[in-house]
Amino acid sequence: MITMVEPIIQTENLTKKYGDFCAVNNLNLAINKGEVFGLLGPNGAGKTTTILMLLGLTEPTSGRVQVAGFDPIRNPLEVKRVVGFLPDRVGFYEDLTGRENLLYSAELNGLKGRKAKEKIEDVLEHVGLAHAADKKAHTYSRGMTQRLGLAEVLLKDPEIIIMDEPTLGIDPEGAQEMLNMIQALTKEHNKTILLSSHLLYQVQQVCDRIGIFVKGQMIAEGPMKTLYQQLVGNENHIVELEIKEDADDLAEFLRKIDGVTRVEKAKAYYLVHCNEDLRSAIAAAVCKRGYSLLHLHLRGYSLDDIYRRYFQHQEVSA
Repeated sequence: MITMVEPIIQTENLTKKYGDFCAVNNLNLAINKGEVFGLLGPNGAGKTTTILMLLGLTEPTSGRVQVAGFDPIRNPLEVKRVVGFLPDRVGFYEDLTGRENLLYSAELNGLKGRKAKEKIEDVLEHVGLAHAADKKAHTYSRGMTQRLGLAEVLLKDPEIIIMDEPTLGIDPEGAQEMLNMIQALTKEHNKTILLSSHLLYQVQQVCDRIGIFVKGQMIAEGPMKTLYQQLVGNENHIVELEIKEDADDLAEFLRKIDGVTRVEKAKAYYLVHCNEDLRSAIAAAVCKRGYSLLHLHLRGYSLDDIYRRYFQHQEVSA
């Protein structure tokens, strides 16, 4: 017998209107325990409004929302106990040190004395701020401030962590460190994370599933492959291929691979049109023939490609 597991976050026809403007329109969302779900969309798409409804900070116009089994409007304290929220811009007392800010936050959450100090040491180490714990918050970079914000979230050990643009304004190295911490929180600590962002390549790195949000509506949702099929249908796959050697016969050789429909030469690359993802077969065949493979990429499977293709389709339809 298969046991059905209830999603830890679930919305049904969730809608939020401000006058005649519909910020979120009939959102149906289900996020499972222990996964990273990416809410992806441009600024103004409705991502932050959705988060505010999940946190109970704004009331839906209609629809239903459950977070860990609780209604955020009717049971705000229960939701607050199980959810940690990292906004896009975290505020701290600038004249206090990182450690002092966390001590204050711990006290607000009912954590005091030795237990609070031990927990603070633990979270500072976890986010990589132990070395800067006794520096004033005003000396922190944007990336350090975000990490201090994550440390504050982790103080209460929440089941669910909601992050609104967590890497916004952070340098590439700091952004990658934040993404690594997000992955560790799910893999090592089984946290459920809802990540809102407009940065496509970052969402792609860490999320198990992705929902593309445009003008208040979820237009597609699922793993990367599912998203691609939902948005662009069953179009042919195109594999970009580059080898080190000059090879006049390579195009003809590639055409003989089962499933290849067409081969084009485009500057340094070969574009191999296929009726499915044949990267493994192409790579094996090319290497077996003795060529050195420099580049192999399946077009259309990055979020950049998916996002761009969706808006191209919208323009054509309009």
